[in-house]
Amino acid sequence: MKIAFLQTGKTSDRYLADGIAIFEERLRKYTAFEILTVPDVRSTRNMPLREQKMREGEQILRFIKTDDYTVILDEKGKEFSTVELSSWLEKTFMLQKKRIVFVAGGAWGFSDDVYKKADMHLSLSRLTFSHQMVRLLFIEQLYRAFTVIKGEPYHHE
Repeated sequence: MKIAFLQTGKTSDRYLADGIAIFEERLRKYTAFEILTVPDVRSTRNMPLREQKMREGEQILRFIKTDDYTVILDEKGKEFSTVELSSWLEKTFMLQKKRIVFVAGGAWGFSDDVYKKADMHLSLSRLTFSHQMVRLLFIEQLYRAFTVIKGEPYHHE
């Protein structure tokens, strides 16, 4: 099964982009992995928040296929330890799906339609992180989960 990480907008901070690139390369040792980027919604200055989320949601949903298992990164989602995440990941790989698509929304969260489409809501923490910081944190945790699955010494428990 392939894994896709769907993000909204490009990563603008160089230090985050560099860190993401490092773990993206490391992940490819374990699985077919790709990062997909939904373009930012334009001209939002006077646009109501609900409409911004709706437009962003429409773009996100264009990337999600019917045979995907969709996981949105959401502060109110299920929390896992690293070992629990690796166990969940192993089980999810057994599903009859072509891809697991992890979705990081924009600064304002997801539209109702994206929430409805998600098979799972995953929280990285009860703390609040910028939507760009979440990208690096999540990809590192995904890499860490694969090292646990493979019994490699990256993760210490």
